[in-house]
Amino acid sequence: MSLRLKPFPATKDSGLPWLGKVPDSWRILRGKNVFRVINIRSQTGAEELLTVSAVYGVVPRRQATVTMFKAESYVGHKLCWPGDLVINSLWAWMQGLGIARHHGLISSAYSVYRPQPAFAEYANYFHYALRSDAYKWELQTRSKGVWLSRLQLSDPAFLDMPIILPPPCEVTAIVRYLDQADKRIRRFIAAKRRLIELLNEQKQAIIQKAVTRGLDPNVRLKPSGIDWLGDVPADWVTKPAKYFLREIDERSSTGAEELLSVSHITGVSPRRQKNITMFMAESYVGHKVCRSGDLVINTMWAWMGALGVSKQTGIVSPSYAVYRPRDSCAFAPGFLDRLLRTTPYISEFTCRSTGIRSSRLRLYPEEFLKIPLIQPSKEDQDRIVDTIEGQTHELDTAISRTNREIELIHEYRTRLIAEVVTGKLDVRGVELPPLEEAEELPAVGDEALDEPGEEETELEPVEEVADAAE
Repeated sequence: MSLRLKPFPATKDSGLPWLGKVPDSWRILRGKNVFRVINIRSQTGAEELLTVSAVYGVVPRRQATVTMFKAESYVGHKLCWPGDLVINSLWAWMQGLGIARHHGLISSAYSVYRPQPAFAEYANYFHYALRSDAYKWELQTRSKGVWLSRLQLSDPAFLDMPIILPPPCEVTAIVRYLDQADKRIRRFIAAKRRLIELLNEQKQAIIQKAVTRGLDPNVRLKPSGIDWLGDVPADWVTKPAKYFLREIDERSSTGAEELLSVSHITGVSPRRQKNITMFMAESYVGHKVCRSGDLVINTMWAWMGALGVSKQTGIVSPSYAVYRPRDSCAFAPGFLDRLLRTTPYISEFTCRSTGIRSSRLRLYPEEFLKIPLIQPSKEDQDRIVDTIEGQTHELDTAISRTNREIELIHEYRTRLIAEVVTGKLDVRGVELPPLEEAEELPAVGDEALDEPGEEETELEPVEEVADAAE
């Protein structure tokens, strides 16, 4: 069943260039008439610790993959309650805000706003509206700072911001509709991500077997002498990494080289190809230089497989480790890259990483260089890489296509929310069919979802989090 949403029959000019027309019955008030500032501090620091992100809004920190920057004490931290609007003032321009659904602690640097009594029932609407693309321009324009990653939204700036206000009955209809649509979209995305996991497992099984056992199923094996690796082909060499690689600490004198990113998803790749705008430095002079064929390891996230062999010259974080082959013919880059991403090696990286908790584990060079590497002949390596590429091509295509579908459904969700919360589409009286009976998502206006392509997308690059700690 496909539902075609229609515009409101009667509209008026909002007076806001980014908003255009709104339904006749809607109002626009300044933030100070809708919210009041709350600044209540914890006396014990024992309340639930909450985190604020662009992806999830305000959620308990224990439910999010955030374990960094924990304080020794939370006495004096700000408190919020269900229904309060919490804004990460440094990341408001990136939609780092949301309505709290829990009572708990947040950073003292965050802002807490409580809806005025007349708008107490608007909390869920505010969650959708203020996190929508419709408000991106306002939030970024009102945030001030010397560079993009340090823009800050002050209380006066927020309280001067225009807030779109539908009548209460229409707020109820909007929230009900968007809640229903969001559940369907999340179910779709969850199913696609499960598919990607299965495809990646199949791909990794192919790679691991090829790079640790070779291509000949009848080859004679020998004990590797390494419990976590098992037997390897008899003619393969096994030696600690220090015999094959040496650490390089070459620094950029200009900071003008290509900026590279290192993640568990794409390995080493140009940062410009990714949607990363966080933690950009003012200057990259003194950053580490890596060259084509160098192995780069994100030391803090080695246990997640954040490493790779670079295909180009560029610069990386000074906290990363760069290793260069002692003999350029020792390893085919594609072989070493895949070998070090296998489950046995990533498990060994975890064992050899040191730190007080998982988010602070680091794989230091002295430990990495002790890890044994297995080395087939260069001819065997080339054959293994070619075979892997042939056997995983269809899997890569399926993964890319599925990622593209996820990207498109995210775009659909973003567009739908923005058009509904700003009154461009009328959802009064519109009911979606029960979730278990739905076969497709409702179209936005007269547009259907585009056909998925084959563009790969990296959804949550780990280096964004890692760079924050440096």
